[in-house]
Amino acid sequence: MLDEHDHRALGQRLDLFHLQEEAPGMVFWHPRGFQLYRLLEEHVRQRMRREGYLEVRSPQIYAQPLWERSGHWENFRENMFLIQDGARYLGVKPVNCPGHIEMVQRMAPSYRDLPLRLGEFGLVHRSEPGGALHGLFRLRQFTQDDGHIFCAPEQVVDEVIHFVRSLKEFYADFGFNDVQVAFSGRPEARAGSDALWDQAEEWLAAAAKQAGLDCKLQPGQGAFYGPKLEFVLKDRLGREWQCGTIQLDLVLPERFDLRYQDASGARVRPVMLHRALLGSLERFIGVLLEHHGGSLPAWLAPEQVVVAPVGQAAMDYAQRFASVLRRAGCRVRVDVRDESLSRKVLDSHQAGVPWLAVVGAREVEAGSVRLRPRQGAQKDASWDEAVAELRAACGLDSDVG
Repeated sequence: MLDEHDHRALGQRLDLFHLQEEAPGMVFWHPRGFQLYRLLEEHVRQRMRREGYLEVRSPQIYAQPLWERSGHWENFRENMFLIQDGARYLGVKPVNCPGHIEMVQRMAPSYRDLPLRLGEFGLVHRSEPGGALHGLFRLRQFTQDDGHIFCAPEQVVDEVIHFVRSLKEFYADFGFNDVQVAFSGRPEARAGSDALWDQAEEWLAAAAKQAGLDCKLQPGQGAFYGPKLEFVLKDRLGREWQCGTIQLDLVLPERFDLRYQDASGARVRPVMLHRALLGSLERFIGVLLEHHGGSLPAWLAPEQVVVAPVGQAAMDYAQRFASVLRRAGCRVRVDVRDESLSRKVLDSHQAGVPWLAVVGAREVEAGSVRLRPRQGAQKDASWDEAVAELRAACGLDSDVG
């Protein structure tokens, strides 16, 4: 029996998703859950657009030579799903980096194009042991809000500072106000020379210092291709969740012989930064559900308003009010069931809906609506007042959502 605050139990109660043995470590997203998934994705996408990322889509499967070139064949093969293709293997991608590098190779950028920022909501697969799978927190198939920045060495510090500058504000949108940062250095099993690692760690440490970060040191916890900054969120229960990251990579540009043309016409090596805000969309949704106990902020709720008609005579009135809300941008549903008002109130709260708009004979006569927030006192309002209040409460008059 799952604890009621477990994200898997919340996923069932809110009708968001389910997991089953026929697809171990992979998610069946229900309509409400996929709405939440898309809202989260779009929030990240809005930030990508503001920051000049070019969104791309890369293949799911690459042949063995590409994984050998990237170093994943040597350092990550046990975590990959492999398909035999004659005398060679194909690998289902566990990361998006090689695909983005291949795109940049063909773009043949000059120094005028840098920093070049690519972003992808990349579906990846990792061969996790069955016993390690745990709801949305540990999956075999998940989506990364992945981004790669290709820049000149002199642009590294500014790019890292640019990434971390508004990260606290981004996380605060989701209700996380306590953000810690860790510096993860070179692991024992790694690619690249000590000289490359020395340079990468020096640049990343300098960028972190100039960004004003107070980093906890984590020796040996970096990726096999570079050191990283990891952003750790603390939830309402005091638990810590590593989500965002930015990694400084001098190894993959060297292994792929990646170059750009500088101002003198020389072909020189760029620095590659790997960045993510959420890490895994699925895992972040699990963290969100447990952090908020299923009562998500109104801007993020799959259903923001339920209109509850009391009696058949109010049904047409309820449908017309719901249509006005939809045109105003709210996600709204009319509860047309032949149930008591108390049942409709209870069910909307159980479903995590932030607002209930009640309409009965009195409201029809007065041309008004009774608003019942998830928390706080109910009130009567005219249609215009109700629409304005709900728009504001749902984040439609702000940059959130």
